[in-house]
Amino acid sequence: MNTPKRIHIIGSVASGKSTFARQLSNERGIPCYELDNVMWRRHPDGESRNTEAQRRDILNSILNRESWIIEGVHYQEWMYKCLEEAEIIIFLDTPKWKRNYRILKRYIEEKYGFKKGNYKQTLTMLRKMYGWNRHYEKEEKPIIMRILEPYQDKVNIKKG
Repeated sequence: MNTPKRIHIIGSVASGKSTFARQLSNERGIPCYELDNVMWRRHPDGESRNTEAQRRDILNSILNRESWIIEGVHYQEWMYKCLEEAEIIIFLDTPKWKRNYRILKRYIEEKYGFKKGNYKQTLTMLRKMYGWNRHYEKEEKPIIMRILEPYQDKVNIKKG
């Protein structure tokens, strides 16, 4: 089997998507892209949501490349084309306790400048992250699993 050149990684907040995508990118020489950067336009004073047309254009410019690794928690209809175009879909199924730990670790590392992140770390954002993590297990994970059903022949569940 050929090594996949179009890889989609999906999982919850703090499941390890970005880290795993960067690792694969370095190993295989394939550029990686975050769906957060398709969804949001970053500004020095914050961020704003891209329009549907902007998201579509950005995403299509990525999908039209020969190879890519796309990672994100997004599972809205605008990104279904990623699933269709991917040669392999990796679902990171990381335990909740590990995600909780990573959320706090990320907060500390980015808040105190040990590591750069995509957004400003605040207590409000920390609370949101924990809320999203709680909500994920009961609400979002079953939805994602249903969305992935038509692609089972190319889904790889990676326990973390």
